[in-house]
Amino acid sequence: MPILVHNLYYITTIEDTISIPPKYFGQDLEKTALEILRLKYERTLDKDLGIILAIFNVRDVSDGAIMPSDPSTHHNLKFDTLSFSLGIDEVVLGEVSELADFGCFVRLGPIDGLVHLSQITTDFITYDKKSMAFVSKNSGKSLKKGDTVYAKVSSISIKSNIKDAKIALTMRPDGLGKPEWIGAARRPERHPRERRAPRGPKQKK
Repeated sequence: MPILVHNLYYITTIEDTISIPPKYFGQDLEKTALEILRLKYERTLDKDLGIILAIFNVRDVSDGAIMPSDPSTHHNLKFDTLSFSLGIDEVVLGEVSELADFGCFVRLGPIDGLVHLSQITTDFITYDKKSMAFVSKNSGKSLKKGDTVYAKVSSISIKSNIKDAKIALTMRPDGLGKPEWIGAARRPERHPRERRAPRGPKQKK
């Protein structure tokens, strides 16, 4: 059965060099550095870190160095990042955020992943516009906006910004999908005519 990855958020320490323009001279150095770093890094995509959500704990800011023909001062420093990162075959828990004819979107923290219609379940399932849900007539499974689901990451396409990033998910393997689907799959089915054999009389010793 797939393993659910609970922790998709990571804290990483980074060393960098920033330029502080003259308009910031005289202001608190660490606060200024934090503002510049947030503009540079937050809500950006990094191939190693994933989505950088927040910058904090700026420290070890060096004295400013001056370059020829550059009025800014240059500082080496350290800071921490909070990032969100996914890997292929990781199993995640998310909420269905949107339905469409071609599949559903699942909210995964700061980004949505797409579950194509063919990857929702192994059952034959169709989109019912009247009830605004995916419905399987054979198994009775249904999926609507707001449902919580387990899904596995099948592919990741990282672009230059979050809006263009694409994450493909699947819920076809056993142990994925809505929690009630998983529970139903584990319960053994009993034939309608099945009966327990009657117990015989107790024998005296």
